[in-house]
Amino acid sequence: MTSSLLLLAQVTAAAAPEHASSGFTGQVQQIAGQFGIKGPLLLAQIVNFAIVAFLLWRFAFKPVMATITERQEKIAAGLKYAEEMKAKLNAAQQSSDAQIREAQVKGQQLIAEAQKSAKAFLEKQQQEAVEQSNALIGKARSAIELEKQKMLAEARTEIARLVVATTQRVLAKDLSDFERARYNESAAKELSNV
Repeated sequence: MTSSLLLLAQVTAAAAPEHASSGFTGQVQQIAGQFGIKGPLLLAQIVNFAIVAFLLWRFAFKPVMATITERQEKIAAGLKYAEEMKAKLNAAQQSSDAQIREAQVKGQQLIAEAQKSAKAFLEKQQQEAVEQSNALIGKARSAIELEKQKMLAEARTEIARLVVATTQRVLAKDLSDFERARYNESAAKELSNV
């Protein structure tokens, strides 16, 4: 900055009416002349540079800096939101894991209850089947006993008839209905004692 002020001072001195070319000012003018620096042109360039720098600052750098600041704020907000979502996701995952464990426990309880119910139902069905088979066996035995009694009664009657028929042939005489009934009764009594 000091060198530019020094150079500006030299240029303005060169632009001023030439007094004496002696001393420090003269040397500056001589050096500026060697480099092709002309005071009014340098002043115009400095003013132009200041205007361009101001316009760039005002319309380029300031909006760019505002955009950069805005983006940094958005990025920070996004990172904060991502951390919040990560925390919520972890909480939701833990809640989900707890619900899954609870559902597994309930499922196991339901399975155990279903197995107990099935076992009790199976035992009940087996007991009913045994009772039904015993009842059927009892009915079958009763039916067999009745059939046996009926067959014995029929056999006795048939044997008595055969005995009477045989006796009638043996005696070779005709028996009356009364005598036949009497022989039948006596034969039946003897057979029932057997």
